[in-house]
Amino acid sequence: MRIAIVTNNDFNGVINRFGQPWPQPPQPWPQQGTVERVVAALQEGGHETLLCEGDKGLLVTLERFMPPDPQARPSGIVFNLAEGIQGEYRYTHVPAMLEMAGVPYTGSSLLGHGLTNDKVITKTLIRDRGVPTPNFRVMRRGTESTGDLRFPVIVKPRLEECSLGLQLVHEPAQLKLAVEVIVTQYAQDALVEEYIDGREIAVALLGNEELEVLPLVEQDFGERETRLLDWDAKYVAAAAVPKICPAQIESQLETMLRDVSVATFRACHCRDYARVDFRIDRSGQPFVLEMNSMPSLSIHSSYVTAATTAGHSFSSLINRILNVAHTRCFGIGIP
Repeated sequence: MRIAIVTNNDFNGVINRFGQPWPQPPQPWPQQGTVERVVAALQEGGHETLLCEGDKGLLVTLERFMPPDPQARPSGIVFNLAEGIQGEYRYTHVPAMLEMAGVPYTGSSLLGHGLTNDKVITKTLIRDRGVPTPNFRVMRRGTESTGDLRFPVIVKPRLEECSLGLQLVHEPAQLKLAVEVIVTQYAQDALVEEYIDGREIAVALLGNEELEVLPLVEQDFGERETRLLDWDAKYVAAAAVPKICPAQIESQLETMLRDVSVATFRACHCRDYARVDFRIDRSGQPFVLEMNSMPSLSIHSSYVTAATTAGHSFSSLINRILNVAHTRCFGIGIP
């Protein structure tokens, strides 16, 4: 089968420079090696692959690689890893192009990505479903009323990912500066939410109608003074937080996390694969921090760690995601 792997590596394929650019993260950027591993996994699965840039030339490239058959049915599928180049809700841009052109793809639709890309919308949606999430405020100046928020608080951009801009603020006097950093650097509102001191657990999900909940992954903070997954703790080897999988938790809590994860997946209209991040406070109460509609597939990520514990190789995981998407699109698995 023809599989086009779409990513964003070259940010020059635009008509104009307009809107908020994709914030260049600190190096090393884990996506770089991941894309090559995904391509190799799909080739190992027997597929013909093409690596594409998710930019203004994408549709022309796809039409050449996977032309429609005489009945105008798709002759291939996109494995979508594109996070966008510039503007708002960047994760939605490539899915929107593919929807318009009639090209099937893996992962969430533009609706799912839009709902989860906006952390405030995510929290509102899941709270309406009765899912617990930390109390929060949206701020633009840092001088707005904090209401009943309890310090310390986490301050982060409303629309970014990968812990970009994440700050832990202990005192109200520090809040104004923290919010100004977000607004100035990322040109968007700041999400200010109560910091939940406790354990952090990731729940990886795979499927659609029937959702498979993969083994739970705990971030092992050990004796660290700051129990926080910032950029360095996620992606810098020297500061990386070890993972425990499967997480050593009591069965009742595990059942609760699994049920809440599925409810969050459904509420946010996710598809194919996703990851829910939790904090468990000292009393054992879980809180959903975020819903990740395109979780990292880097080799040491929580999602891949969970899949490996479940018995997948990296190659079998990638091909399983592809098969799940193919079944959703066409009603059958890949022959």
